[in-house]
Amino acid sequence: MSDTSKLSTCQIISWGLALLSGVLVVWSTAGAVGFFAALLLGVAFAVFFGLVITGLVCTGYNPDDRGIEARDVEATLRGVTGITGYKAPDVEEEAPAAAPAPVAAAVATPAQSAAVSVAETEMEPAGTKPAALSAPRGGAADDLKQIKGVGPKLEELCHALGFYHFDQIAGWSAAEVAWVDENLKGFKGRVSRDNWVEQAKTLAAGGETEFSKRVASGGVYEE
Repeated sequence: MSDTSKLSTCQIISWGLALLSGVLVVWSTAGAVGFFAALLLGVAFAVFFGLVITGLVCTGYNPDDRGIEARDVEATLRGVTGITGYKAPDVEEEAPAAAPAPVAAAVATPAQSAAVSVAETEMEPAGTKPAALSAPRGGAADDLKQIKGVGPKLEELCHALGFYHFDQIAGWSAAEVAWVDENLKGFKGRVSRDNWVEQAKTLAAGGETEFSKRVASGGVYEE
């Protein structure tokens, strides 16, 4: 080893700790393996621990300033422990971090923007709108309130959509029912839930239902 005056304060402390750890190893193992074997273990551990701690903690020094040559360390380890192939750690300058590559912003082309706008504009409610009337035939609408689930407000809404008669509702297909279900503002889904079509078929054919009888007798809606 070279003169200890070349060692930095950090290295002096590190090797002091390594020496202390070697003494502890000798003291703790002497009773089990004998003093001579414990001494060899203590020296080996102190050298190994000193190299590790100086390599990890005492950075920023050139190998020539550490006071320990790599070849001297390797020779010492080989003679004491039989360990070969040791290479003293080198301190490398940290390479500057590479600047991140610029990320190209995704910009929609005018054609794509136009396609999205057209698609949004052309979106329509589900189903098919049934045929509607501008006014009731003969100037008199059927009493749609005889259909269970159609109250006075829903009857007015049906009139606003152009539905005045039982036979109109009775002829609705599944797609038309879906359209009306979606467009009954505040009452969506009532056509399917209350089965308007089947009731309207009975009433359009001149028949009656238990509910229509109660409506006709004035037992449901007050005038």
